[in-house]
Amino acid sequence: MTPPILTRTSITATALLAGVSLAATAQARPMTPEDVAKIESVGAIAVSPDGSRIAYTTSSLPDVTEGEKDGTFTQELKVTYSPDQARAFLPEDISPSGVDFSPDGRMISFLWTKEDEKRAVWGVPVDGGTYKKLAEIEEANVRSYRWSGDGRTLYLLANAEEDKQREKQKKAGFNARVYEEEFKPARLFAARVGTEVDEEPREIALPGFVSAFDIAPDDAFAIVETAPTPLVDDSYTSKRVNIIDLATGDVRAVVETPGKIGDVEISPDGSQLSLIAGVDINDPADTTLHLVDTAAGTYRALNAGAAEAAVDAEWLPNGQLASVIHVGAQSRLRIYNADGSVASEQDPGDLILTRVEAAGDKIAVAANSPKHPTELFVWDDNAFDRWTTHNPWLSEITFGNQRTYTYTARDGRQIEGVLIEPVGGAPEGGAPTIMNVHGGPEAHESNGWQTAYSKPGQVAAGKGYAVFLPNYRGSTAYGTAFSKEHQNDYAGKEFNDIVDAKRALVADGVTDGDRTGITGGSYGGYASAWGATAHSAEYAASVMFVGISNQVSKFGTGDIPYEMYNVHSLKWPWDDWQAMLEVSPIFHVDKAETPILIMHGDSDTRVDPGQSFELYRSLKIRKPDTPVRFVLYPGEPHGNRRAGSRYDYSLRMMEWFDTYLMTGDRKAEMPDPRPQLAEGAKGSSPDDIEDEDSEE
Repeated sequence: MTPPILTRTSITATALLAGVSLAATAQARPMTPEDVAKIESVGAIAVSPDGSRIAYTTSSLPDVTEGEKDGTFTQELKVTYSPDQARAFLPEDISPSGVDFSPDGRMISFLWTKEDEKRAVWGVPVDGGTYKKLAEIEEANVRSYRWSGDGRTLYLLANAEEDKQREKQKKAGFNARVYEEEFKPARLFAARVGTEVDEEPREIALPGFVSAFDIAPDDAFAIVETAPTPLVDDSYTSKRVNIIDLATGDVRAVVETPGKIGDVEISPDGSQLSLIAGVDINDPADTTLHLVDTAAGTYRALNAGAAEAAVDAEWLPNGQLASVIHVGAQSRLRIYNADGSVASEQDPGDLILTRVEAAGDKIAVAANSPKHPTELFVWDDNAFDRWTTHNPWLSEITFGNQRTYTYTARDGRQIEGVLIEPVGGAPEGGAPTIMNVHGGPEAHESNGWQTAYSKPGQVAAGKGYAVFLPNYRGSTAYGTAFSKEHQNDYAGKEFNDIVDAKRALVADGVTDGDRTGITGGSYGGYASAWGATAHSAEYAASVMFVGISNQVSKFGTGDIPYEMYNVHSLKWPWDDWQAMLEVSPIFHVDKAETPILIMHGDSDTRVDPGQSFELYRSLKIRKPDTPVRFVLYPGEPHGNRRAGSRYDYSLRMMEWFDTYLMTGDRKAEMPDPRPQLAEGAKGSSPDDIEDEDSEE
């Protein structure tokens, strides 16, 4: 049975409410950082070949607020046949990834690293039975895998073979690393499934450094995404899709797209690829949907120039292509015919679709809304039917009203963003307001779930703040032209747009102009540093996360210099040293009157922590009366991954804003260096510390 063709039908009010809201219950309390630490959401999704089942993972962190041991995200595999009928499929101590169905639908496969073993492909029967190993490479971890069309072979992308001499030297103390030179390519293998013969997996030659691959339904060819090196910069600027004949290993064609590459999918008949990519080398993001001829490697864009962004795509069994399209702060599900014409489009209302998967008669999507994080929905009877409900405690939360908000910038440009009003609305004279600035800037904010460890969202709304998330110039989902408007203009129009948002919100009675703060990570951290220095007169408090303070040294210490040149600066620092210095927050420290909290992972390779050291030291020496604090997170990269680091961040961020922004007092005494942990968290009291010591 093939999936139904969508029609341009409005979702009825009844269906929409059933799809995006929780059961009506008394709403009694604001959201807290402890709530954020408990959030569980849907991760990977796989639909069985006949559409009868959907396997998915739920993703969550250890609840350190209740004393659980610190750690990173773990996944739990669940299978569902209908709404709210999911059941767990594996023991709790197995955290699977790469979930898929075998071609006959009888087994769910996944990647798992068993204790003292390499990561391998495992499987569990859908009709009951224990899990078992399906394929492995003894000396290397399997990164990803794909089933052959007949289900007899598993193709495995594995790490390079272990360098035994290198490991021997390391154990002897000779553990020096040669920066950006000691790369080894991944390897592709074909492994037979279920054979009783002791047969070694067959290696398939690959061109260059491969990061991802897929296999055609008839096993005639593979597509592999390659780059000259595994460096992040090359993955942004030089990645290409190769079409490889599996019988001979020859490269049949190379898709010579000039820009960034995102999602790539093979059509059911193998004649086409769908490819989400940039339109040129200066396109900041892969947001344009293309169709590729697999015989010749030629491609054509389907939505080039449109004020939107393609986010994900999936071929349907009938040869049509389902795609998730973001239009500004909202989303659409669009169906293309095989020739690239649009068959239908569906507006999901308050849902923000982020991924689509399909098989048999099912089209499944991952989606969030202003009232819930990512859940599983299924397109059914002209509506998005909600199949999962996590975080039932959200029914207790009193939410601030959330909506899109459009304003006019100083040069007449219309700018959109997402506004979260304080619970109960803004008081007369306006509410204290936090400008929450996204990174990239090639990203965008949608009018969906907007609360996370580094995003104040509904936690702030519950404390009386308004929060505005601007899609300033450089953002995606408004077309490539809009995303290029910030180029060769560091800290210009892009950050003026944020100030203009503040002024518009003040004029509309939402915001108190004297109590406006700013926060964000990465490029949003750059905006926050700029807000605390060059734009200090506009902001009463700033929280900067993994941000940029010096555009000159950033080029020499980060891992994406070519990407920065191509899609941001369009010039090198040495083309105009002074100009690059003047768009750096450290150049404007003499204006800094804004209390700023600086936070950074000490293992960040994208934005070196030296960027935060530079700003902190400049402020301490040049502006000793301006409150500044610098917090380093050990072992954390470009964004915190561990539960403890995330919870700590949430507490510090809100304490900083409560101290300086809520009061409007820029000279207030800084909060205690150690945040107040929840009562159940380890280390929240002296007794906890003593107990922990005795256990060790």
